[in-house]
Amino acid sequence: MTARILVVDDIPANVRLLEVRLLAEYFEVLTANNGPDAIETCENGKVDVVLLDVMMPGMDGFEVCRRLKGDPATSHIPVVMITALDQVSDRVRGL
Repeated sequence: MTARILVVDDIPANVRLLEVRLLAEYFEVLTANNGPDAIETCENGKVDVVLLDVMMPGMDGFEVCRRLKGDPATSHIPVVMITALDQVSDRVRGL
């Protein structure tokens, strides 16, 4: 049984790059291009891990993570934040 990974990014090329790489390692890959879709996918399906872009228009990755961790139905899902932000404050906020 392979893990089901949700890739969330608003840039299609980034999503495709991660998707191709993960599929090559025999993971099952789901994708979302915005925060609300990511939350809905986590609520409606079995997701083992979320790879989450931080900088997205509308609902950013920090808010998506906050909502996932605040919901008992999705709080157990590990979230890996993906970002080009390099400030210590951004890293602390992600944690």
